Amino acid sequence: MSPRKIIIDTDPGVDDILAMLLAFSTLPEELEILLISVTYGNIDLTNCLRNVVSLFHHIEQEIRWRESQGREAGFETLRKTKPLVAIGPDHPLRDDKLMADFFHGTDGLGGIHDSHPHLAPGEAWKELFEDAQAKENQDPDNLAVAEVLSKNEPMFAPSKIPAHLEILRLLRENDADTISIVAIGPLTNLAIAAAEDTETFLRAKEVVVMGGTIDLPGNVRIPTVPSLVLPPKVSEPAFRLTRAAPGPIRNMLNGKNQMTPVAEFNTFADSYAAARVYALTSPTPKTTLPPIPPTSHGSTQGTSPPPFLAPYPENLSRRLNVKLFPLDITERHLLTRGEFTKAVDPLLKAHSPLAEWVSAFLTSTFNKVESLQQNVSGDAVPLQLHDPLCIWYCMSALDPKWNLTQNEDIRVETSGQWTRGMCVTDGRSRRVLDYDGVEERAGDSGNWLSRKAGNRMQRCMGTPGEERFGGYMLERIFKS
Repeated sequence: MSPRKIIIDTDPGVDDILAMLLAFSTLPEELEILLISVTYGNIDLTNCLRNVVSLFHHIEQEIRWRESQGREAGFETLRKTKPLVAIGPDHPLRDDKLMADFFHGTDGLGGIHDSHPHLAPGEAWKELFEDAQAKENQDPDNLAVAEVLSKNEPMFAPSKIPAHLEILRLLRENDADTISIVAIGPLTNLAIAAAEDTETFLRAKEVVVMGGTIDLPGNVRIPTVPSLVLPPKVSEPAFRLTRAAPGPIRNMLNGKNQMTPVAEFNTFADSYAAARVYALTSPTPKTTLPPIPPTSHGSTQGTSPPPFLAPYPENLSRRLNVKLFPLDITERHLLTRGEFTKAVDPLLKAHSPLAEWVSAFLTSTFNKVESLQQNVSGDAVPLQLHDPLCIWYCMSALDPKWNLTQNEDIRVETSGQWTRGMCVTDGRSRRVLDYDGVEERAGDSGNWLSRKAGNRMQRCMGTPGEERFGGYMLERIFKS
């Protein structure tokens, strides 16, 4: 059986790294990873890119260590096919840029680049992604080091063109319905690609999205804090309004204005991008596009939108297949501290480089989770495996135990005063009308009951095993 080809669009924080480790640990007949497209999100773009480079660096070290110990090297799909790494946008289409460094740490990995500097890659990796024009002004010593790095054949190929163009190129060069895009960060990259060349983007087999929440509260909040006033022990808000300078004023503004009870972070971080991507699932995309087109970054409101964000063509050849993995399903898949410790302690004693690196950032993450939750401590502290669940689906999509809804009209609120980023569904028990128009009719505000309006998405409701996924993921990654 041919492997499933995937593109991973990611904003590497903790669970993104675990998702990529799981993907790279697969067999060549399971997955082929064509591209890692990096975007801002959990942390700023530079740190996201550094975390990807650090991931490959530690996998290389781990493979050498395993071979020296007479162990199975693992990471077969990665050793067979070297993926591209391309850089995407560092800001959303229209909204203020937010980051989740409160949870993921200032570097996206629990601050380990400062606390464990020996585990961080050198700075010369940045030069690998510079284009020829930019290199003219770079330090000659750094360029020389980058040249050496490039000749050492790292386990990835750095791209010099924007990530959305790499996505379109791969979709264009491969047969239609052969590439799955796994989106585990804000959907800005995908929205730009879809607007740049809509028909090419629709060649994707599917877009597997970790995002949104349907029946659960949102996670763009400071957990366990019911008041809008930041508690004294919290020095930074959960999601930062980066236009403001660090300090008490920004903390106050974020505490009051940047929390929502209804939105999940990836969707909230660029609600316009999510709405534009999901609109391609509709028989008539214009019925669910955001009412106000986003302006280019730095433009004033009211100026004309740039061409790449123009409305989609009226007549499209097909609809986009989006499979949504919201918090409702991902929050139920956990890895406990005790489970992780039991798996990695023997590897730490044997001096596994990968175990040391993963243990460093997960120890910090488990400590953060414990500090934010009540009545959970010690080995019972859980980490929710949001992003890895999407990879598991791609690995085992043919398993009949996966349960996904069909043709569900899920829309993203982009302009609500209190509800930006909210996933909206119609819970009324009303039948679809015998009406094929797309204009609103009396008694159906938003045109939810038309056969031609609204989105048509799939949503994951059940998986092959909530209780066993954490252990399964560790077994695959560490070959234990």
